[in-house]
Amino acid sequence: MQAEDIAKHSNQPASGHHPRAIIIGATSGIGEHLYREFVRHGYRVGITGRRQERLTELQREQPDVTFIQSMDVRKVETACTELNQLILAMGGADLIVVNAGIGLRNPDLEWSLQADTIQTNVIGFCALCDAAVKYFRRQGYGYLVGISSVAGLRGLGKIPVYNATKAFDSIYLEGLRRMHRGRDVDLHVTDIRPGYVRTDLLNNPDKLPWVSQPEVAARQIYRAIQARKKVAYITRRWFLIAWLLRHAPDWLVDRLA
Repeated sequence: MQAEDIAKHSNQPASGHHPRAIIIGATSGIGEHLYREFVRHGYRVGITGRRQERLTELQREQPDVTFIQSMDVRKVETACTELNQLILAMGGADLIVVNAGIGLRNPDLEWSLQADTIQTNVIGFCALCDAAVKYFRRQGYGYLVGISSVAGLRGLGKIPVYNATKAFDSIYLEGLRRMHRGRDVDLHVTDIRPGYVRTDLLNNPDKLPWVSQPEVAARQIYRAIQARKKVAYITRRWFLIAWLLRHAPDWLVDRLA
């Protein structure tokens, strides 16, 4: 079923209706804790991920308000179809969070690892953002949230392909926001830029500064969404690091990288 067909089954929720959120990439880390945060605040939530067994476990926690859909964002055509199926199963969606992303150190520049990162963080991210926006256009309103990273602000020597893909994510979200200014759709777009968060992606977290717990990050992300921010740094103090990274001379970034 296409997005335009799904939109016919969905109307903007009336006052008192439980808001409906979808989190793409919710089986661990930030996505998993953001799922719990939405549920805690009265949302009906659809969650996706590659691990069906983990999705089922999470659904058992809140079966009355949780919808699940297995999804591999690297398989973009299938993933977009699965997103539409999840929207239909939920009776519509008011907010979609695109959280899927990977980042691996690859000093030997092994192409299979580079390609996997690009396929996930760029191709999959872009395709699912597009699918969400097309649905929201038909519906007449919607809220798109993308999880990028502070790492997208500069190219660093340890994970250059990750830096580049996250820079793409932020720029694409900014472009989508501007594309829909003045159009006949009430579309809001938020770019969430986390710093260090203690997840499976983070190597040696005890040796890094300002590492937040994922539940703390999720609470701040939820607040940023409720405040309808265009860009939010998570945790908030990473705004300072972001400012320094944007303005630091190359010689200083070279030492940090």
